[in-house]
Amino acid sequence: MTDLDFVQKCVKGDSQSWDEFLKRYSRLIYKYIHSVLNSKNILASNPDHIDDIFQGFFSSLIQDDYKKLKSFRGINGCSLASWLRLLTINFTLDYLRRVKPAFSLEAENDEGFSLKDTLADGSISVPELLAQEEMLKSLEDCLDGLSLQSRFLIELNINQGVKLEALKDLFKLSRGAIDMQKKRIIDKLRECFRSKGFKLDF
Repeated sequence: MTDLDFVQKCVKGDSQSWDEFLKRYSRLIYKYIHSVLNSKNILASNPDHIDDIFQGFFSSLIQDDYKKLKSFRGINGCSLASWLRLLTINFTLDYLRRVKPAFSLEAENDEGFSLKDTLADGSISVPELLAQEEMLKSLEDCLDGLSLQSRFLIELNINQGVKLEALKDLFKLSRGAIDMQKKRIIDKLRECFRSKGFKLDF
């Protein structure tokens, strides 16, 4: 039975298939939520988040007659496990945005670097960047144009200082692949920034 056939049985109300879904994927989903919260240093301060997110995620799958679960198509070789991983990461990030401040361009990691520092070079000093509100607004707009997964990677790696070696396991990517993904995201941000009229020599 394919993943798509299995999901279709679940959404049609087959209780045995739904029980199998819970047995097969509950631990996996819990693990993904735990990984996101742990990488953002949230578990220690508020361990209740993980259960709230876990329950909320399953509720989101079945609400409106399984609308979200029905959206699984299994195309391009995407397995149900991979689809649920991305869905869980996005759901967890959405939850955290509701209970935590928005992505901060100024937030520094343990090494004292922020996203602004990464995008800028020596041609403009950090004090000058801080003084230019229009420039910061443009950076925020460019960040909003990224996918949730891309924003998650950048936030964890640059703002939170999580090493790419640790993130590759969370994203299920090789070290080379996650290095390339980070480079593409930074290049996209730089291009977006330039398109808004800021002539910086990156």
